This record gives sequence, C-alpha cells and structure tokens, in this order.
Amino acid sequence: MNIQVKARAGADAGGTFTDFVALLEGSGELLVGKTLSTPDDPAAAIESASRMAGIEIGAIDLLIYGTTVATNTLLERKGAKVGLLATKGFRDLLAIQRVT
Repeated sequence: MNIQVKARAGADAGGTFTDFVALLEGSGELLVGKTLSTPDDPAAAIESASRMAGIEIGAIDLLIYGTTVATNTLLERKGAKVGLLATKGFRDLLAIQRVT
C-alpha cells in the first residue's frame, strides 16, 4: 500500500535497526516500519523503513530524525575517550552532565 496523503514522521537510526513512524494528516492513522540500519547511508535505511510502513518519502511534510549510535557508544563505554570543556558562565554543564 503506497499512501499519497501528507504525513509527519520520525525516524531513529540505531546501530542495528532503523525505526520509522508516520502520522497521516486527516485520518490520524499511525504507520510503522523497521529495517536494518545502513551506517554508511542512514537516509537509505529511513527510506526503506518508510516503504515498509507503506508511505513514500515524498508524502512526508516533516521528518524528525534521531540516532542512538553516539549515545549507545558513550553508555557502553566504547570508542575514544571524550572530555568536556566548559568556559566561563557555563559551569552548570558539569552538573547537568552528571544529572545532579
């Protein structure tokens, strides 16, 4: 089923899967799709997931994109060591990053 009505959509590209959800304007119908991620070309996975949901990319008025790849890398303590530099007037960032 290829939907031609306008929609708002969101996509999350993770390390393994890319999730996609679209809300059709007018009917309020929710469409979902999921596909394997393509790290070298995240847009290809988003387009594939949208097709799995039954909606063409051209029908999307607004696409919100997020990725958990960087977050997962930090949470799993993988990758390079990172640091935070806070300049004058931004020392509250240290408390924010510690979630205190």
